Amino acid sequence: MARLVTLIGGSGFLGTALVEQLARTGARIRVMVRRPSAAQHVKPLGELGQIQLMAGDIRSEADLAAALEGAGAAVNLVGILAPSAGASFEAIHMFGAELAADVARRKGVERFLHVSAIGADPGSPSAYGRTKGEGEARVRRALPAATIVRPSLVFGPRDGFTNRFAALVASPAPVVPVIAPRTRFQPVFVRDAADGIARALDRPGETFEFGGPEVVTMREIFERLLEWTGRRKRLLELPDAAAGLIAAFGFLPGAPLTRDQWRMLQRDNVVSGTCPTLEALGITPTPMGAVAPQWLERFRPGGRFAPLRA
Repeated sequence: MARLVTLIGGSGFLGTALVEQLARTGARIRVMVRRPSAAQHVKPLGELGQIQLMAGDIRSEADLAAALEGAGAAVNLVGILAPSAGASFEAIHMFGAELAADVARRKGVERFLHVSAIGADPGSPSAYGRTKGEGEARVRRALPAATIVRPSLVFGPRDGFTNRFAALVASPAPVVPVIAPRTRFQPVFVRDAADGIARALDRPGETFEFGGPEVVTMREIFERLLEWTGRRKRLLELPDAAAGLIAAFGFLPGAPLTRDQWRMLQRDNVVSGTCPTLEALGITPTPMGAVAPQWLERFRPGGRFAPLRA
């Protein structure tokens, strides 16, 4: 792949893994981010001059036009988990995604891939899922040949998923609260997701769903974290009414939880079975247990080098 690939929002957790994956193929990579000074960590992932950073906002047509100039392929990775004063779900997931696809079409970009999420559905009870679903529809209207990728929870060494929950498990509290204990997830390893996105770029017009090889409940995730970190604690399943009340105040002990995120947790986050998956791209998904204990060692009692309790 000796072409220029533009990543819109390519300095986050998944974006960084994708930069590294694309760099291995020999592609030249242009990463558009709001603050290039905070994205310097992606530069060493390729050869000298292979990776270019530029400032830009997905809501700016001029910024997108500059970022997509001369690109043969582009990936939109921009998404938010909660709205802020400067960015709403509608502005980022809908307007921004549509604008990026439209500018890519006008700039003659041959391959455009939009990263969405499992649970994207215009009829979703959560604003996140609803705007993700409407964003997909807008991307397809602007650019029918766009590829769409919907990952489940993405895990890896620097994720905000296993590390956050492991920190909760490792806290001094003797009891660990578990919200939505029966909700099912299909976590996908970040390197598998990045590899899948790179390969899916050459599958125009298709929609993929990326999940790992195992479907696990929220409670099972916490049980595994206890095992991998050598902790012995009681798991307290919070009733829906209690968890919903906590979410109304925007905070769960150990982690923020918005009301909208609580609504998202009312639905399973697994592949639907109606879309091609990682296997269709020749990728065998990595189980969490094969890799997660390696970076969760630091949460053991006594630290990384302490022996694991029997």
